[in-house]
Amino acid sequence: MNLRKRLRLYVITDRRLRDEIETVNAALEGGATAIQMRIKNAPTGEMIRIGKELRKITKEYDALFFVDDRLDVALAVDADGVQLGPEDMPVSIARELAPNLIIGASVYSLEEAMKAERDCADYLGAGSVFPTKTKKDVRVLGLEGLRKVVKSVKIPVVAIGGINHENVGKVLEIGVDGIAVISAIVGVEDVKKATEEMRKIIDEYLGGE
Repeated sequence: MNLRKRLRLYVITDRRLRDEIETVNAALEGGATAIQMRIKNAPTGEMIRIGKELRKITKEYDALFFVDDRLDVALAVDADGVQLGPEDMPVSIARELAPNLIIGASVYSLEEAMKAERDCADYLGAGSVFPTKTKKDVRVLGLEGLRKVVKSVKIPVVAIGGINHENVGKVLEIGVDGIAVISAIVGVEDVKKATEEMRKIIDEYLGGE
């Protein structure tokens, strides 16, 4: 499996903006290559129920499916992987518990990026590239910080944070492997169209399939 190719357009759900299932159907139709289910403060049972639905849909489109924060939910719904932030379960422990899962690490500095690579993360979600409304008090890595991360690690880097159709070119020029998006896709009226347009820009930079 070419992980770099499959991370190129990574769409993250946000129920404050739109229902997960509606989001994922439309984003996959528009060409998203990976989906992350991010649900904060919901009962575990609900996460598993929605996760199983999303797993079915992502399989139909041959897209990767990740669960945010929760290794137990990722395993319960047969997700491809889990995304872990600095406050979540350490990557090294998740790797021991679930050797077959793809483990992504959210990193906000060069030091965190290097540590995640040493701990055997499979890829990095690096940000926030620009200030973002989706996460309060998020640390901004900036384009220069992102450039340092890309140069310093060998594993794939997915850029996240405030990325939209207007500024994505600047991010892709740095040499990232993928772009993670919430608001610019999930928060607009036509999710499928927004996804198609973003995928087209990414493919222009990274080369088509």
